[in-house]
Amino acid sequence: MQTLRFTKKSKLIKTDEFSSVFNFRKRIAAKFLAIHYQPNTLKHARLGLVVGKKVAKLAVHRNYMRRVLREFFRAQQHEINHVDLVIRVQKKFDRTDFDSIKQEVNTLITKINQRTQINGRLDSSLNAQANE
Repeated sequence: MQTLRFTKKSKLIKTDEFSSVFNFRKRIAAKFLAIHYQPNTLKHARLGLVVGKKVAKLAVHRNYMRRVLREFFRAQQHEINHVDLVIRVQKKFDRTDFDSIKQEVNTLITKINQRTQINGRLDSSLNAQANE
């Protein structure tokens, strides 16, 4: 049975992990969010979040955005292909934008699933070569 917990193995923590996703140069953007992604060799998706001070000056607002995005990932993590995701907030959002953020995350993840499904063999071979 699959659990919906957000465990440590589902997180991108190290700087090198973030850098490898950014250097892979695959990105999808919308109004509030930009998602950088890279196929991985693990059997699950992993998440990294970037919310800069330029987007929201107060830590309370940055933490709210992280919490909301983490919850969306947690609920959908088993439906996402085996990729490393770095979600970067481009525009500040709050409670009034909750529904539009949820819809935006769903559409972006659907697009990522389609792109990694179509290019799965190609992207996985590139990833394997990069790790050698």
